[in-house]
Amino acid sequence: MKSSKYDKILSQVLKRITPNKEERNRVLALAEQITHQVEQHARKSGLDAQVCVEGSIAKDTWLRQEPDIDVFVRVPPTVPRKLFRTKYLEVARQATKGARQIERFAEHPYLEAILNGTRINIVPCYKVRKNEWKSATDRTPFHTRYVKPRMNSKLAGQVRLLKAFMKGISGYGAEIEIGGFSGYLCELLILFYRSFLSTLRAASNWQTPTIIDLENHYGGNTDELKRAFQAPIVVFDPVDEKRNAASAVRKDKLSLFIAASRAFLDKPRREFFQPPQTPPLKPDKLINILRERGTTLAFIISTVQETVPDILWGQLYKSERSIRNLVSQNDFEIFRSAAWTDLKNRIVFVLEVQNQHLPKLKKHLGPPLRKKEECRRFLSKYISSEKTLSGPRIEGSRWIVDIKRNYTNIIDLLEDKLKDGGKNLGIAETIVEAAAHSLQILVNAEILPIYARDKKFSSFLTRYLKGQPPWFP
Repeated sequence: MKSSKYDKILSQVLKRITPNKEERNRVLALAEQITHQVEQHARKSGLDAQVCVEGSIAKDTWLRQEPDIDVFVRVPPTVPRKLFRTKYLEVARQATKGARQIERFAEHPYLEAILNGTRINIVPCYKVRKNEWKSATDRTPFHTRYVKPRMNSKLAGQVRLLKAFMKGISGYGAEIEIGGFSGYLCELLILFYRSFLSTLRAASNWQTPTIIDLENHYGGNTDELKRAFQAPIVVFDPVDEKRNAASAVRKDKLSLFIAASRAFLDKPRREFFQPPQTPPLKPDKLINILRERGTTLAFIISTVQETVPDILWGQLYKSERSIRNLVSQNDFEIFRSAAWTDLKNRIVFVLEVQNQHLPKLKKHLGPPLRKKEECRRFLSKYISSEKTLSGPRIEGSRWIVDIKRNYTNIIDLLEDKLKDGGKNLGIAETIVEAAAHSLQILVNAEILPIYARDKKFSSFLTRYLKGQPPWFP
């Protein structure tokens, strides 16, 4: 058979991302060791627990560079949820003593431990029957049971290619920070389309919303499903027909995958799987680019309170939306915005607006003349108001008045409204508490001192200003 233009690249990538026998044995031995230690400490604590390895390790779909070990602690349904954070989290800490430990949060807390360069997630869940879920993680063992008998080495390789592709285009991961495709979702797509290239070919033609029903739960009633689920992509979970396995995928990440699929099919390159690093702009180049844009970049900066990353990112995005609403309501035209944090020291909101300054005068539309009572109230409000600069007057068939703006400088607006952290604006509580004591608002080149000191932030801002995916030709 004639070799396709994709074969060489996919073969090279697959070789790089597939664990060899030695690596597989090492990871499986570590998984067995951790499982034994969790079982041992659970018994010592008098806890009823069934401990098992789940996820990509159990299904042999893991990527060579990042072997995440998911150890699930299945407990009786009668166990109170509050014990997940106390007793069961303590068992996880004891079982991974000596490792770097981080408390994470999905629907409930779990422990992430880094041991010998390998990430280990120890996750409590309930041991329940199918469709009797008490927490979101209860489904995971059922996911493993569904995928394993349907997976073979060839399909596992296709899953690895899809995962590596998603990682390369920054679309992999269901975390709130990313809003992309989970490993389980990648597995379902391969089981449905049967290969990496077939998945990309299908995705290149996806229209939103896209509906995928592996087990034909709904018999093709797609119109009704689109109305019911209200999501850009719906992939029904084979073990729970009421759940969308793609619910975490944001519309922008779905669009990114569609665009990247088209680009790869048109011109396959290794950069899709391993994009080049974007070096931070030199300070003088940064200043030139800011000047060339002709816009105003306002940077809202505060310290960060230590919290679970998924919770923090959720609060960042919520706060970003609130800040955008504030700025829009005060007539500043927004081009783009972004939120960034290093999770340890600093939060930065970037707000790019057309102009830092607005004229004092604002044209305010009143009611049409046909609305008699509304006209009366409008005239009563503005005819002698201190805010009125001109009018009221009639233009066409409605009243118009020129009034003074409350804020003509976006920095004044932000400083005034955020001086208490923005607690009355819809800013998330954790952000409010940090900003109330450490708020800093900078504009354009004033960001240079922070940019020069913080390499992670400088890389983020460079990517923001460049504004295109790193896999672009």
